[in-house]
Amino acid sequence: MKLSKPKMILFDYGHTLLCEPGFDFLRGEEALFKYIKSNKNNLTPKQVNDFAQELFDKISVAREMGLEIHERQFQRFLYEYLEIEFTISLPEAEKILWDNSSAGAIMPNADRMIDYINSRGIRSGVVSNIGWSGSALTDRLNRLLPHNKFEFVITSSEYMFRKPNPMLFELALKKAGLPAEDVWFCGDNIKADVEGSAAAGLFPVWYDDETIENPWRRHDKGILPKCEHLHIHDWLELIELLEKTAY
Repeated sequence: MKLSKPKMILFDYGHTLLCEPGFDFLRGEEALFKYIKSNKNNLTPKQVNDFAQELFDKISVAREMGLEIHERQFQRFLYEYLEIEFTISLPEAEKILWDNSSAGAIMPNADRMIDYINSRGIRSGVVSNIGWSGSALTDRLNRLLPHNKFEFVITSSEYMFRKPNPMLFELALKKAGLPAEDVWFCGDNIKADVEGSAAAGLFPVWYDDETIENPWRRHDKGILPKCEHLHIHDWLELIELLEKTAY
């Protein structure tokens, strides 16, 4: 497979650039309860968390159809339905809930890879299937990967559709002002990231790290992408490959 240097590389978020070790929604709910103004039914964080999980299960059909529910919509309904009021805004509540559920961590060598593509003049951006807001994800990326030069962060929460819908990739290309053949897409999910980006004409890189537990990867065990792609296990491999690409 002969590869040319990409003008831009787009990345997935979860288990690609960052991960969320020890994720625990209940811990996030407990942190949020410190900002309660009114709790008419005297509910506990666990009761709220249990109901939130039931509610999430009910709306999962929308996600299975390739549509996203914004976290702030979810929170607005959840807390108003349970008659809970906070002293803080929804954006503040979202950040507290997420940061305390898991502060996040860098995938191995992701920071070195970002520094490298910056030094090579390769543009970058993010396209993620995620319910959290684009601003919350951008804040997290900037906090954990402060040297990033992401030109945009596209989240399914803000743009309705979930990968592998080709329109998300096409939107990214429009924002970049580049044809698909000049752009690579890196992600860990075979269907959403690898096959999805390939169907939109981008060159897919399957980032298959096996050192960090990935609950989503269990569903893909033994499955291989049904498209031409580059398969790597560490970001240092991408750096090495880019060093060899033709200009």
